[in-house]
Amino acid sequence: MMQGEFTIRDGALLLTVLLGLASVVGLSRLMEWNRPSTNESIEQEKLYVTANTVKRASLGFNGLVADWYWMRSLQYVGGKMVKSKSSLVDNIGELNLKLLPPLLDAATTLDPQFMEPYQYAAVVLPDIDVQEAIRIIKKGIAANPSQWRLYHNLGYIHWQKRDFKSAGEAYQQGAQISGAPEWMTAMAARMSSEGGSRNTARAIYQRLYEEAADDRVRTMASKHLQRLQALDQQDGLRRLLATYKSRTGRCPTSWRNVEPFLRALKMPVDASGAPIDPTGVPYLLAHDTCDVSFGETSEVRFW
Repeated sequence: MMQGEFTIRDGALLLTVLLGLASVVGLSRLMEWNRPSTNESIEQEKLYVTANTVKRASLGFNGLVADWYWMRSLQYVGGKMVKSKSSLVDNIGELNLKLLPPLLDAATTLDPQFMEPYQYAAVVLPDIDVQEAIRIIKKGIAANPSQWRLYHNLGYIHWQKRDFKSAGEAYQQGAQISGAPEWMTAMAARMSSEGGSRNTARAIYQRLYEEAADDRVRTMASKHLQRLQALDQQDGLRRLLATYKSRTGRCPTSWRNVEPFLRALKMPVDASGAPIDPTGVPYLLAHDTCDVSFGETSEVRFW
């Protein structure tokens, strides 16, 4: 073949590229034409274009479009959080995230093997529409029967609902999948014996943190772990205060009174001798009731 000769194969490749570019441009215009009104006084929480419509128009570029829906999901939640000055952990259910379920559903319909949206659905959607969260995860399980992490996601949703029986069943089913870690079996057993305990919560959020593919999910899990640590610290401090009162007949007037006990507990303290929570804010001592509480500026108290 002479150099520079244009073959049928070259033409086919060029046609494929041109069709792909035309598809992306067409999809972008289709989404833009269907964009909701920017007037928030009008009902705008509707999906721009349904996943099935885009899937038919994508000419095989489903993964690319799924990425768009996934990024749109994150931007949507992030925008709501910025406007409300909220965080992902505290009152996500109050952000009026009506568009999130169909966005995540679209991403997972276009690319059923795209794991990040499933995990995000398990962590965020239960506070918005728990049944939709369960449906999306079960859809993922049907499309990915060998993915044990989806059973972990399903077990987490049921655990949040305090449906420990269903949570245990989800973990047990996931534990049977080849490659599933041993802790899946342990989690199934824990659900039936101590599903509502703080130790179970700690184990679940630790696993979520370790398995998280998205930084936002990892941050959420980390904050929950910090809160659990803070609750353990408060329990220890209350026992310390009770011991001091039983020995002296009165409550301590300052943290300096119990400084030796704090050293024994190996609790971090600030310059004034006050124990600090996992975010570095000193705990408050109620010397009239021998109790302890979060500091006013502590982030833990808002999670």
